[in-house]
Amino acid sequence: MRWWLVVASLWLLVVLNTPDTQARGRPRNHDGRREKRKRDGQGHGQGREGRSRPLKIRLVPGPNISVNPAENQRNVGSYRTLREQPSSYNVIPDSELSLEISGDSPVPNDPSEAITPLTQEEIQRILWREEEEHREEEERLRKKDEARRKRRKQRKEQEEMQRRIVEKKRREEEEALRLQIEKEEEEWRRKIEEEEERRQQEEERMREEEEERRQKEREAREKERELEKEQEQQEKEEEEEVWLRGDVFQMLPKEPEVAEKTDFQPAPIPTPPAASEEELREVDIGVEEEEEDEEVIEGNRGGLPPGCDISDVIVTCENAKLTHFPPLSIPELKSLSLEGNSISSIPAGAFNGIPNLEWINLKKNKLTSAGIDAKAFKDLKMLRRLYLDGNLLETVPSDLPPTLQELKISENNLRRIDENSFRDLSSLVILEMEGNVLSEGNIDPLAFAPLTQLSYLRLGRNHFRTVPQGLPKSLLELYLENNVIEEISETVFNRTSNLNVVSLRHNKLDETRIAPLAWFNHRNLESIDLSHNELYLVPSFLPKSLVHLVLVGNNIERIPGYVFAHMDPGLEYLYLSYNKLDGEGIEPESFFGAYHSMVEMCLDHNQLVNVPAGINEMTNLHFLRLDHNKIRSIPDEGICDPDHSGEHTLVALRLENNYINPREISPTAFSCVRSSSSVVLKPQKTK
Repeated sequence: MRWWLVVASLWLLVVLNTPDTQARGRPRNHDGRREKRKRDGQGHGQGREGRSRPLKIRLVPGPNISVNPAENQRNVGSYRTLREQPSSYNVIPDSELSLEISGDSPVPNDPSEAITPLTQEEIQRILWREEEEHREEEERLRKKDEARRKRRKQRKEQEEMQRRIVEKKRREEEEALRLQIEKEEEEWRRKIEEEEERRQQEEERMREEEEERRQKEREAREKERELEKEQEQQEKEEEEEVWLRGDVFQMLPKEPEVAEKTDFQPAPIPTPPAASEEELREVDIGVEEEEEDEEVIEGNRGGLPPGCDISDVIVTCENAKLTHFPPLSIPELKSLSLEGNSISSIPAGAFNGIPNLEWINLKKNKLTSAGIDAKAFKDLKMLRRLYLDGNLLETVPSDLPPTLQELKISENNLRRIDENSFRDLSSLVILEMEGNVLSEGNIDPLAFAPLTQLSYLRLGRNHFRTVPQGLPKSLLELYLENNVIEEISETVFNRTSNLNVVSLRHNKLDETRIAPLAWFNHRNLESIDLSHNELYLVPSFLPKSLVHLVLVGNNIERIPGYVFAHMDPGLEYLYLSYNKLDGEGIEPESFFGAYHSMVEMCLDHNQLVNVPAGINEMTNLHFLRLDHNKIRSIPDEGICDPDHSGEHTLVALRLENNYINPREISPTAFSCVRSSSSVVLKPQKTK
């Protein structure tokens, strides 16, 4: 029944081999092109992407073949008979070049339909034409792919060039900053060394002067002893001379009558042998030096109460159970620590005997505003640091010296800051007033105006609902954590153009209460901490210069697209741990603008089900946390870009406590990690 299939197959082989035989007679350049197409996978029978395309051909019975199977069965003989049989089938290429040998009927459905058989040359021309069309199509696709690859390469080169320019600029700035810091450190070190050398020279000079003075005193005492000795010797000689020159008849002095009773007197107490003059002189000098040392020690204590220690120019009376300010008289004293006592007042002349103090520590006492005299600190012309933490003060002490550079009044009962609270404190650099009862309503807008050099301000653990007005222009760091701040107005940071760090963690901010232009145009603001607030989105209109952003512990569900795109040079540190990010909360454009700048990113303790898009394009990423999420698989290109040929930068990758099966991870998934030991995959959650 299937004899015609055998005949058709053999005839197909003959017909298909005929073009190859004729092709041998054509010039070599055609063979070369065919071989090239064969090597490139673009010749006859090749698909668009190099895969084989089957040649579709229809076999049509010729006029010499009978349709009757019984008649044709008698013609089936040996292979020689089949080969000698004349050509009875014509090869007709279908429009889709598919080999159609259907069922039991190799002929058209309508036997009466007239089919004009094609000659071998026409078949060959059809095949060549189809091949030429395929070759043109492949050439067009190849050129299109090359153009696309070229555009992609140019785009990558342009991005790489821009990154290099930015990196170069940053390196230059860092180098300039480093050189400046080294120069300042060197100058500071040189000044310290000069000061230390000057102090040592002064001490050496004072020791030499003291030694010289003592030497002169010893020499003077020796001269006095020598004069006394000479005088005694002279008197003795004079007596002898008088005796020798006296009257020979002069009567000897009569011995006392007590001598007769010597036998009845007790035996005299034996005395040590007489010491030499040298020994006596050394003993006298030693006694005098001990007396002088005792006088110096007694003078240096300056009336220190029990429990106090003195070392060089530092007096420490910590936890000494003092109830009153000690009356000290040590003019050379530089530092005084009275922390942990029960001192409740400071009288007017408390510092008269210690006028050269540079540092006073009065932490954890019972000082009140009424107990501190208004002029108590006024005469301290050298005071630099004053610590008043942990007392009962309600106002800032008045008439503080203008030399003050650091003032700490945390953990008190400060209730107001008026216009004159910081009068004349133009040298103040650090001010800490945490843990008080301050709010924006009891701080005068002009209170900070005298602080022209203030750089560091801490107002945490108070009752602020908004950022206080009138912040000094020189401010570099502002800390307002643990308040109840609900709003950031548009003008609050207008004057603080030098601001570098703002901490607003543990407040009640949401993204709708942050004014769009509150800090958008700041060129120096690099660090913002908004952790533990009430944010649902990553805030828009963040500062252009932002480098460090902390958003831990909010309710963030989405990172809007292009939210970091305006930043220059780009965000480097992003912390989004302990939020509510899920599979739909991160868009493909969410990290646009931070692909070449991001160094550390923490997305742990969220609800992510996939690796966020865009991570594989971060060429400078060092540290990545995706642990404690709901991730189930790691795609080959999810974290690492297979086309990236630069240096591997990822140092640490944490993926533990997800639903990942480590056995299903491709070996190339972590190709951009420097060391396999830096990838943490265990433990994983169970389903």
